[in-house]
Amino acid sequence: MEHITLLIAIVIVTALAFDFTNGFHDTANAMATTISTGAMKPKAAVAMSAVLNLVGAFLSVEVARTISGGIIDESAGVQPEVIFAGLVGAILWNLLTWLAGLPSSSSHALFGGLIGATIASVGLDAIHGDAVVMKVIVPALVAPLVAGFAAMAATRLTYRVARNADERATSKGYRAGQIGSAALVSLAHGTNDAQKTMGVMTLALIAGGVLAPDSDPPMWVIASAGIAIALGTYLGGWRIIRTLGKGITDIQPPQGFAAQTSAATTILASSHMGFALSTTQVCSGAVMGCGLGRKGGVVHWSTARRMVVAWGLTLPAAGIIGALGALLAEQGTWGVGAVLALLIAGSIAIYVRSRKEPVDHSNVNDVNGVNDAQPAEAAPAESGPEPAPVPLQVTITRTAPAGRAGEEPSVPDQPTTTV
Repeated sequence: MEHITLLIAIVIVTALAFDFTNGFHDTANAMATTISTGAMKPKAAVAMSAVLNLVGAFLSVEVARTISGGIIDESAGVQPEVIFAGLVGAILWNLLTWLAGLPSSSSHALFGGLIGATIASVGLDAIHGDAVVMKVIVPALVAPLVAGFAAMAATRLTYRVARNADERATSKGYRAGQIGSAALVSLAHGTNDAQKTMGVMTLALIAGGVLAPDSDPPMWVIASAGIAIALGTYLGGWRIIRTLGKGITDIQPPQGFAAQTSAATTILASSHMGFALSTTQVCSGAVMGCGLGRKGGVVHWSTARRMVVAWGLTLPAAGIIGALGALLAEQGTWGVGAVLALLIAGSIAIYVRSRKEPVDHSNVNDVNGVNDAQPAEAAPAESGPEPAPVPLQVTITRTAPAGRAGEEPSVPDQPTTTV
């Protein structure tokens, strides 16, 4: 490995920090439905997801190639400080949407930050517009719809096939299926999202002259990106897990299984084709689809609208932050230091604000203060004090002898005996 300057080292560390935020921001994609239905305990769920994210990072580099050489022209003179500014925009937007509990796209935050910083520094000609349209915008519009319709159809088919089966027995089977499909989503997430950070790190190494153009990510880049996203996943983005698991629709085990299977299929197919799509949008679309697929299911459209608005704002908002950061970073060493200081200060402020209303594994399923998780198995009724016996009222009536002719018969008291 050739000599890495201090600036490139800062860019690489910042890229890994983004990867870490990507991990806890997107944990909900794989585990929200599994946790909300009680198929797995929250901590066990995020631990399994973290391991599989790490494994998935080693399966492919197609998406990394799209990031490092597909969207930004490597020969346009993009400097490492520009990439650094783009990462700052992505990280701050990730943290803001995490604070709001909105499952926005970490991928689009990254794309927006890089595109905004590049345009501000080099110009619009440094962006491959056709690649942005075909490999970012079109998948962003199509993938959630595909996953949503697939989940809706799968949910309807699932309920139709199991309509005469014992509900208790099938629920256990679907919860087991949820664990398997959640594992598949986690693997797909590592394959897709970890590669985006690999691509950014590779782009920084190319811009700094450490790697030749069109190089694949070195093994140490792949390993470090996989470890960073796995650590972030284990931390758990509990706020977004609550929104995706409880805020969109009330998910039952068959719905969770259908949603996760549909999402995993969509993500793995897109990773194979090199589409850097948003796993968040895919999984959110699948959750909405499974809500529409169950008869009597309800989708909370107010929450869905907030999510869609956040999706629309992600690219331009992260792009504006990245552009401002690039203009400041280009002023020299003090500019890079100022951008780094603003990143640290903003991150601390968001964290402090989040502590006022903490959400963690102990209350992630609480809705209006009540834990709404469906247990994996029906718990036996708790034994309590026996109710007091209800008094039995027995009425004993004595018949008086008949009176003489012309006299009213006397009616004695009718005593009541309580047993």
